[in-house]
Amino acid sequence: MSETPPNTLQYRFDGPEDAPVLILGPSLGTTWHMFDRQVPELVKQWRVLRFDLPGHGGAPAHPAGSVAELATRMLATLDSLGVQRFGYAGCALGGAVGIELALRHPERLASLALVAASPRFGTPDEFRQRGVIVRTNGLDPIARSAPDRWFTGGFAAAQPAITEWAVQMVRTTDPGCYIAACEALAAFDVRPELGRIGVPTLVLVGSEDQVTGPAEARTLVAGIRDARLAVVPGASHLVPVEQPAAVTDLLVRHFSTAWQQTFDTGQTALPAAAATVTPVPAPVAMPTGAPAPVPPRRTEPVAEIASAAEPPQPVASPDRYETGLKIRREVLGDAHVEGVLARADEFSGGFEELVTRYAWGEVWDRPGLDRRSRSCVTLTALVAGGHLDDLAVHTRAALRNGLTPQEIKEVLLQAAVYCGLPAANSAFRVAQQVIREETTPAE
Repeated sequence: MSETPPNTLQYRFDGPEDAPVLILGPSLGTTWHMFDRQVPELVKQWRVLRFDLPGHGGAPAHPAGSVAELATRMLATLDSLGVQRFGYAGCALGGAVGIELALRHPERLASLALVAASPRFGTPDEFRQRGVIVRTNGLDPIARSAPDRWFTGGFAAAQPAITEWAVQMVRTTDPGCYIAACEALAAFDVRPELGRIGVPTLVLVGSEDQVTGPAEARTLVAGIRDARLAVVPGASHLVPVEQPAAVTDLLVRHFSTAWQQTFDTGQTALPAAAATVTPVPAPVAMPTGAPAPVPPRRTEPVAEIASAAEPPQPVASPDRYETGLKIRREVLGDAHVEGVLARADEFSGGFEELVTRYAWGEVWDRPGLDRRSRSCVTLTALVAGGHLDDLAVHTRAALRNGLTPQEIKEVLLQAAVYCGLPAANSAFRVAQQVIREETTPAE
């Protein structure tokens, strides 16, 4: 295996060297093998480049903390190969990378397909909580629940080999890279920017997708100026695996008819340069002996065109209150902050504004300490003051900020020496209960 530098991505090429380049981007927890059944048809017209996310599929474990960083690594990889202009199709997190490329580097993109994607993936709380689970229990709980998120029940029951392949694919992912990808999705929200995407776009979604379903797909179509929606019947989140023929047909038709040869500057597209394939391991390939998925009775995907939304208005720069509210939500969770603000009235509202503006917008936003360190300081201070209610809140916050239960235990042991055994005794009881609740995987 040749070395993959930290600023690039592990990749492979399939198809003729002189064909235009089409990139396929995988979703969180998967590898490039999720597109195995699209490649044979796509390589008839394109030179297909598939890549693995950091720590996925045996790729080097260089975590990327944002979607923008993944897009930057993608471009660095393409620059090293001499690829200037390309088409891009990405699923979920891979789709988010495609959106980022379309927004920040439209001159490089000839056409775009977004599969099971969204301008905002759930809530930040959901992904940060997933990070807490992985940090405490490893990836096994996430792996075991993957088939329920990715496939319809009928497909999972009829295709046990593919279902087990999906579980093993998640289990072999590097936990640190998985957590970093969760953080990247938690911070990803491009809803106000969709109107700036000008590249022809296909938005493709499974009709039964409960993760990023048709509602999210229609949000993309409404916001992107030149976008079409295709809903694939009988498919859930990992629609390229569950309905490979339908997805292949849609991708071929889209990239065959909606490929911009030039950008606004009028410059002609540069041909894709020949490149040497980086040999990499394939530890969790699609099971070759598994039978092909049985399509539903209606095999033709339903496609519809949605109108574009009005371009969003410029957003004013946030003040310290808005900054503090954002940080407070990220650290304490949306549900907690919403509850606190909902309980505020004319008497207490001013205090909550003070806390948000100065504690969160000023102190927690200072660059001198990272959030892990601030959580350690906060826990110690709360133990010293005997503030057990706030200690419970900030124990949850410490887990979200990246502290492990073992590290929280060490903080409380240190506090026991300097704050007193009775205070630490109460603190251990509170923290133990919170950690048990937060790190127990949902059934």
